[in-house]
Amino acid sequence: MKKDKQFPEGFLWGGATSAYQFEGAWNEDGKGVNIVDILPHGSREAVPKDHKILPDVFYPSHGGIDFYHTYKEDIRLFKEMGMKCFRMSIAWTRIFPNGDEKEPNEEGLKFYDDVFDEMLKYGIEPQVTIVHFDLPLHLATEYDGWYNRKTIDFYMNYVETIFNRYKNKVKYWLTFNEINFCKDYTNLGITEALSRPDKVAQAVHHMLVAAAKTVIRGHEINPEFQIGMMINYSEIYPEDCNPENMWKRITEKRLRTFYTDVQNKGFYPEWKLIEYKNAGIELKMEDGDLETLKAGTVDYIGFSYYSTSVATVNVDAKRTASNLESAVKNPYLKANDWGWQIDPVGLRIVLNELWDRYHKPIIISENGLGTYDTLTTDKKVHDDYRIKYLKEHIHQMKICIDEGVKVIGYTSWGCIDIVSAGTSERSKRYGYIYVDSDDYGKGTMKRYKKDSFYWYQKVCQSNGEEL
Repeated sequence: MKKDKQFPEGFLWGGATSAYQFEGAWNEDGKGVNIVDILPHGSREAVPKDHKILPDVFYPSHGGIDFYHTYKEDIRLFKEMGMKCFRMSIAWTRIFPNGDEKEPNEEGLKFYDDVFDEMLKYGIEPQVTIVHFDLPLHLATEYDGWYNRKTIDFYMNYVETIFNRYKNKVKYWLTFNEINFCKDYTNLGITEALSRPDKVAQAVHHMLVAAAKTVIRGHEINPEFQIGMMINYSEIYPEDCNPENMWKRITEKRLRTFYTDVQNKGFYPEWKLIEYKNAGIELKMEDGDLETLKAGTVDYIGFSYYSTSVATVNVDAKRTASNLESAVKNPYLKANDWGWQIDPVGLRIVLNELWDRYHKPIIISENGLGTYDTLTTDKKVHDDYRIKYLKEHIHQMKICIDEGVKVIGYTSWGCIDIVSAGTSERSKRYGYIYVDSDDYGKGTMKRYKKDSFYWYQKVCQSNGEEL
């Protein structure tokens, strides 16, 4: 029997988080307010009309898990676990509190200097997401967010600042987190985003231009930079062999491949331009935009993978949940406590699809199982269900490498328990490290190693040979 290939030497085993879900210290040391900071506990769509922070209301991002003050302890745990890479984001409002300042906030820059230094001390490679669902609130209220082309300039000033500051500390960068989910107010900063597809299309164009400019400028600052894109990318199966369902699958999959095509091929696919024309949407492009998209294609692809879905023209089909969207239920798959359908083989499918389509290195930027965990009286968490989920997905990733897919890293989501993006819960846990905090921030905040901590430790230390 043929033996699977080993994971390549230097494979980036790690974990992933975002600033607003785990840093806390939301208004310390000069940090400004981002859109997520005004979202109370509950749905991420519940944006207050007056955009104000109210007394006696709990805001999950304000405290996070207090990484801002515990980063040394947490990074030391990451090192003990054997992580080779840590994906995190920089909070734009720590560097430019309102987003439109000319000069950065030195205290914010110093914090990330300290974090990167601590990581590098332990041999942990930083991978930095430049914007992870945390647009500065001021850019939304005063400029209409990404709909306003000026936001490209504000973003590039931010990019220029962090690229120059950390050019000798950070090699791997991602532009926008899950760019295909940048379609509502919290991500685009457009108040009427859900009712104005024309404004969303224009805003997305501005983001794509900004992402391409980031690649171009980054390579000028440091040719060793590896600058990637990040998308939520999962498989969609047709419900059956009905040709109408297959076409439905293709149209739904295009909601993902549009973003990967532009950022990897460097141009808008024809079907998208025709779709805009048929909808009466006229993109305003400046001279040079198309050339920028062509010149600013990414070095690698990062994507999140949690579950898969089913495409059908049957409007009465049973539905379940997925990552920030609704999905048709697949009778062949089991689901987690939130209805996300577990599909390890689907990961193999999309890895091969991305490799065949673009032939660029791939990092699985997010993958994990959100569940309720129980801390026992002796301070243990027996999460064999998480180990099973991760083991099955990593096995499929290993098969892909044997099939020739160039996978260079795996940063599982929420390597330490953080606040959920979709539900704002803390009880929806992904981590290998348990954080003693409930949905309303009550608890000791102490860290405890789960059973999965010791399992992933063996995975990292054996370069994936021990699953």
